[in-house]
Amino acid sequence: MLIENKSIAIVGGGPAGLTLARLLQLKGANVKVYERDFNKNARVQGSPLDMHEDSGLAAIRKAELLEEFKKTFRPGADRTLIVNERAEIFFSDHETKPEEDFGEDHFRPEIDRGPLRNMLLESLHPETVVWDSHFLTMERQNEGWLMHFKNGTSEYADLVIAGDGANSKIRPYLTDIKPVYSGIIMLEGNVSKESAPQIDAMIKGGKIMAFGNTKNILLGQKGNGDLGFYASFKADENWPSDCGLDFSDNTQLLKWFKTEYSEWSPVWDELFENVATPFVPRLIYSMPSDHSWETQPNLTLIGDAAHVMPPFAGEGANMAMLDALELSEYLTNNHYNSLQEAISAYENNMLKRAAIATHESLENGERMHSEKSLATMLDFFNGHLTSS
Repeated sequence: MLIENKSIAIVGGGPAGLTLARLLQLKGANVKVYERDFNKNARVQGSPLDMHEDSGLAAIRKAELLEEFKKTFRPGADRTLIVNERAEIFFSDHETKPEEDFGEDHFRPEIDRGPLRNMLLESLHPETVVWDSHFLTMERQNEGWLMHFKNGTSEYADLVIAGDGANSKIRPYLTDIKPVYSGIIMLEGNVSKESAPQIDAMIKGGKIMAFGNTKNILLGQKGNGDLGFYASFKADENWPSDCGLDFSDNTQLLKWFKTEYSEWSPVWDELFENVATPFVPRLIYSMPSDHSWETQPNLTLIGDAAHVMPPFAGEGANMAMLDALELSEYLTNNHYNSLQEAISAYENNMLKRAAIATHESLENGERMHSEKSLATMLDFFNGHLTSS
């Protein structure tokens, strides 16, 4: 096996990094995950994820975690309402969505990020994850890399795999290519269901997609009842710094919402009045569709570090976990004569499918922020329901 007697460092403890660590440990690999969070409870995990049969779920199966996943996923959380800016319902599958099960192509079970992360963490050998490891720099040493972390420690690895997200600090060691701004910002908030009773009564444990005036509000209910939501709109890349808003001031954000979403119903106000934590403006980026780099024998990328995936097709975590699945198989496949050859095969395949998924997601983002967004998304959902 190519990685026999090799020390492997995965930088980043997201779904991709933890899935890869699990898959490699099943093959007997010597692997550590270096994660910048102080511990597993250091921050609130984001909105729920839907797992796709041929990517996220395929990785979970290969990791021998499907039965654990079945204990923690949230049946019914994939049920969807599509509404206009006045909260009038145009589509609901709460009563009509057919019963689906694992193994069916259109079944996309939802799981909260926290339980998914915990499931993966608990599957790893003790002390696999090295917490409080904020990557700073690294330099070549012997056949591998000597990594330096903010806590003052340094660690050597024969192979470094970067799963450190869209703002990867390791990507520049492979390529100078930078993510490109899509023109869309998603302003993220979180509110308790008690603080948003009208929305809670509508969402019923599932999702809401609201479209109007080229703007969106996208919501998903978490396992604890909280509502994670995004106000999504087109704006200049410098909007977060130029808008003059204090993202921890609910009063300011409510005033902004009433101005910018002026034609929207007051029913949405309770989201902005009662948000529990400061809003986070998330600028949506993607990598150029034709980007690539020269393969190295001791370094590669997975997840958003490799292909910053816009969220408009639900492919981000799924593509990342598929990266982990495929890379684990390339690294443990005796067909290849060297690590560089195996990594090259992985990167060529990964970049091709990532380009397709990115293109689809960007097109969806444009549709969702167009003048005809409501009609377009209704056509999509009704067509999908018919075909499935």
